[in-house]
Amino acid sequence: MWDEIWENCTLVTLDPAQPTPYGLIADGAIAVREGKITWVGRRADLEDAAGIPRRDAEGYFLTPGFIDCHTHLVYSGSRIDEFEKRQQGMSYAEIAAAGGGILSTVRATRDASEQQLYDSAAARLGKLATGGMTTLEIKSGYGLDLENELKMLRVIRKLDENFPHDIRATFLGAHALPPEYADNRQGYIDLICEQMLPAIAREKLAHAVDGFCENIGFTTGEIRQIFQRAQDLGFALKLHAEQLSHCGGTALAAGLNALSADHLEYVDEAAVKAMAESDMTAVLLPGAFYFLRETKKPPIDLFRKHHVPMAIATDHNPGTSPTLSLPLMMNMAAVLFGLTPEECLRGVTVNAARALGLTDRGILNVGSRADFALWDIDHPAAFACEFGMLQCRRMARDGREVPVHWE
Repeated sequence: MWDEIWENCTLVTLDPAQPTPYGLIADGAIAVREGKITWVGRRADLEDAAGIPRRDAEGYFLTPGFIDCHTHLVYSGSRIDEFEKRQQGMSYAEIAAAGGGILSTVRATRDASEQQLYDSAAARLGKLATGGMTTLEIKSGYGLDLENELKMLRVIRKLDENFPHDIRATFLGAHALPPEYADNRQGYIDLICEQMLPAIAREKLAHAVDGFCENIGFTTGEIRQIFQRAQDLGFALKLHAEQLSHCGGTALAAGLNALSADHLEYVDEAAVKAMAESDMTAVLLPGAFYFLRETKKPPIDLFRKHHVPMAIATDHNPGTSPTLSLPLMMNMAAVLFGLTPEECLRGVTVNAARALGLTDRGILNVGSRADFALWDIDHPAAFACEFGMLQCRRMARDGREVPVHWE
């Protein structure tokens, strides 16, 4: 009937069908078959389980595996010098205008070999996994030409093949305007639509397409061209929107039924309503907010008012969010943005899954994937409270235990 049973744990199911906060089940058990959860409940209620292999969860709290739904994990080079410049008074926009920012990483990434990119990203992924992460998204966007965008996406595919985590690739060609197209914006949009997107579709290198809609990025008109072509080719859509100013990107994404809009510090209520109507997820990125010392917060009360699910991600990148800890992002979302501890936990599980278009994980209930993490904590609120302290003790993917520390 079952392949094995995990028992002797406190289950943090996050299942709304459970009558307790966080969907808690004390002294719980989970039965697994063929990578799926087939039974969840109190250990005392297990029946007909004789002879089935059992795993002792050692009294730990057992949560769904965490999901990092927005990362830029593949790149080369460092931007520590930009941090020094910001500490001396330069703004992010000023650094970008001077040739730094994203384009600095583009130059280093173009110069790196595929193996060099793989090795550095694998080291980062190993650190990220210690925070209980079983699924993550990785974006391209530091190549900005056909050859180097494909190189990045192939690295992401190789990571997915070699690591036990489920990795979703997103094409982010519209991350910045490459220097060779500085005087030909439409030429670069045409390159994305006519060459990059078809090549990526042929090789099945990405699940989704993203863009940076901002006054230092791409206009809504440019993003619309890219997104409509992406939809024609079968890609899902995501968008960096309203991070530094109100540019209308969120409303555009909602109109095209995107999965998520990310950052959202400057989004207005009309756009939040549009997100709700199109069933989008708001992806909050407190690491970038903190690191750039922003003061304009995402409108959390509007997301609550209009029932827009909120996800939380690391936004790991070398320039504006050099973190590899999802638990730390939960603390920042609580302290900086005012999310409740339960909202934080949902933000890196079920709502993060929604942001990737995944409905089979992020919750512990019958039929969901048996991806989970075990933690030595006293209460689920610890994730949002105890910053810089928590590390996953054990982890399973598809019901099979996998190493927490992976190299």
